[in-house]
Formats: sequence, C-alpha cells, structure tokens
Amino acid sequence: MSNISRRKFIITSSVAAATSILVHGCSSNNSESATTDTSNTKLSNNSTVSNAPKVETTTAKLGFIALTDSAPLIIAKEKGFFKKYGMTDVEVSKQKSWPVTRDNLKIGSSGGGIDGAHILTPMPYFLTMNDKVPMYVLARLNTNGQAISIAEKFKDLKVGLQSKSLQESVNKAKADKKSIKVAITFPGGNHDLWVRYWLAAGGINPDQDVILEAVPPPQMVANIKVGTVDAFCVGEPWNAQLVSQKLGYTALSTGELWNNHPEKAFAMRKDWVDKNPNATQALLMAIMEAQQWCDQAENKEEMCKICADRKYFNVAVSDILERAKGNIDYGDGRKEQNFPHRMKYWEDNASYPYKSHDTWFLTEEIRWGYLPKDTKVKEIVDQVNREDLWKQAAKALGVAAAEIPTSSSRGVETFFDGVKFDPEKPEEYLKSLQIKKV
Repeated sequence: MSNISRRKFIITSSVAAATSILVHGCSSNNSESATTDTSNTKLSNNSTVSNAPKVETTTAKLGFIALTDSAPLIIAKEKGFFKKYGMTDVEVSKQKSWPVTRDNLKIGSSGGGIDGAHILTPMPYFLTMNDKVPMYVLARLNTNGQAISIAEKFKDLKVGLQSKSLQESVNKAKADKKSIKVAITFPGGNHDLWVRYWLAAGGINPDQDVILEAVPPPQMVANIKVGTVDAFCVGEPWNAQLVSQKLGYTALSTGELWNNHPEKAFAMRKDWVDKNPNATQALLMAIMEAQQWCDQAENKEEMCKICADRKYFNVAVSDILERAKGNIDYGDGRKEQNFPHRMKYWEDNASYPYKSHDTWFLTEEIRWGYLPKDTKVKEIVDQVNREDLWKQAAKALGVAAAEIPTSSSRGVETFFDGVKFDPEKPEEYLKSLQIKKV
C-alpha cells in the first residue's frame, strides 16, 4: 500500500466511476472550438488596442500558489496586460495550497471560489474525471524550474542526479523502523511525479522505501527546519530559501531529469470558457504577453521585485532573483551560471500546451495507480486540452507563425536515465519501467 494512501482518496475515490480508459497515443486533432451564442450578450471593448476582442465580461477570478511559475498571472495583473485586452476587473487571488485551489475551482467564483488558476498540470484532469467539474487546459505557464532539495544532515551523501546515493540511508531507516520522508505538494501532482521518477530510476520504490508527505509549498522549508521531512520537491523560491538559510541543499533541478519538461498550466472551468469565449481569448492574450515579458532578461529583476511583495510571495527578492536569471547555487559547493535548465515562460514553445505532454502526465498517473490502467488517455486529453484556443489567441496577439507549433506533439522525449517516451506508444513506455504499480 502506498505511503500516501491516506491522502490519495482525495484524488482517487471516484476514479472507478470515471469513464473506462485505454492508453492511446496523442492526437494532433484539435478539440471542437469553444463557442457560445452571444447574440443576447452585451459585448464590450474596454481596450484601446485594435486586436483586443469584445469581451462578454470584464471580470475573472484567478488563483495562484506562491511559486515563481505563477509569475505570468501576477505580471499580467501588475503590468496592466489584463486591462490592455479589455479584462479590467481580473482578480489574482493567493491560494493556501493545491487542495484549496482545487476546492475553489469546484465551487467557482459564483460560490466564492475561482474561475481559473495557475495549476499543477494533472489537476484539471482529476477535476474533470473525479470531481465532475469539467476543466480546460488553455496554456502551459512554464517549463523547468523545480528542484529536489535535501536536508543539511544528508550533505555528506552528496545526493545529486542519481538517487541511488540515498539507498543506504533508506535501508538503514527501514532497519531502524523509521523512514526517509520526502515532501511533495499534492498527491499525483507534478512534484510527486518528479520525485517518483527520480527515486525509481535509482532503484528506490517510492511506495515502499520512503514516505511521501503532502506539504503546501510555502511550508516546505519550515518542515525541513523542524525535521518532519528529510527532502522535498517544489518550485522556487523555496529551494533557494532552503540554501540561503543553510538548512539544506539542492540535489538537482527537475530540468536535469527531463530537459524543458512541461510544468504548471493555466486552466479554467469549462463552463466559464464556453460562456465567455472572447473574454477567455483576452485572458490568454494577456498571459501570453506576460510570459514573453517574463522571459526578457532585462525584466527579471522587476519581475522578482513584484512577485516578492507581501501580497504575492512575501519573501526576500534575493530568494527569487538569481535562479530566475539562470544562476543556481546548489548549496553544496556546486554553482551554475546561465543554467540551461532555468525556468522558461515563453522560450522554446514553453507556453504551448502540447497534448503529448498531457499524455505523459496521465500515463504516469496510471503507472502509480492514481488512474486505472484502462483510462482512455487520448479521449480525455482531447476533451481537456484546448491547444486550439491557445493558437487562436496567439494569432490574435500577432505571434509569428514560426512560434506557433503545428503539431500537438513535441515528439519522443528522452529522460536523464535514457528512458524514452513516445506519445504515440505510451503503453510501451509503461512496459519498459521496472518500478511501478501497474
């Protein structure tokens, strides 16, 4: 039984009732475009730019967690990009944890919750399948930029890209009837999957050899400090803060596991998007322009000052700035300048929501038992992933044709251990993995 089974019921309790699913390859066919009859809806254009759509509403409530990959939403608000495209009343609301984000999406803004969010990529799928709250993934917010960090007491082990260096400590803890505890942010979420992949690649079974503990991102460092966890996987600024407080070190950046891997998504409730297609396009245009802005080197310091503010992250700018610029101090003597695995918001198609990437996430959910093995992956990805709306917004924004992917797939992906994922053959990927639940 999984060490986090007591938490997994939040995700898996209604999976059995979900539609029966078979793993299939990713399709390049776009979902049917979101349309609604607006003949009786008063459309307004509150923007002075010619390419702004006439929106059905100027109001939207979006959630975020205090992580640097939420920067596009924060910058779109603070730099006036939402207003630029006619969305004059957008609220960007801090959420306490991923479960709170999920619950607020379930009730929607009409019930005091939120319409959309900066979110872990698998969560819109869990909401759609398990909670019966249909969601759309509209954009990827970033690639790379997460890390796995280890408590200072393990510094002599020099844990890095290879998790097998932890094996002796894992075995000793088990012999002493104790456990190495690794904090993740949400069961089945991105960070859970990065930790699981990393441990399993080194021969450590994440369900039998360690305890995975769900902890909200802002509480990660405090948990290391008091000794309730021994390691964690999270985004910034929490890895850098651990190093600056000399409480631990970064073993690896997740970009080292999988270069330019997909990370957070921008997702919204399906009912909101279907009711407000023009407002959705306006939100996307604003967020995409913010992503372009965030990736400009000359804007990094201003971005970090804005995000560090009390109403957003409430941390020192120094906890964000260097890693945002691509300079990483691991805290164990290793330092990198112009790090190739830095967080990207727009560069290298970082914003595009490839269906092939969502296919990988769902395949990993099957691998670890969060979804049944007969899940119809292609069907649900086509339902939730609205890359067609991304393309529509990109064209309206004036994004060059060369920057708009023509395929739903980024192709075969290769991980640090040489394992390959072909989104057309996910079942072969599953068969190739030695440690798994299925």
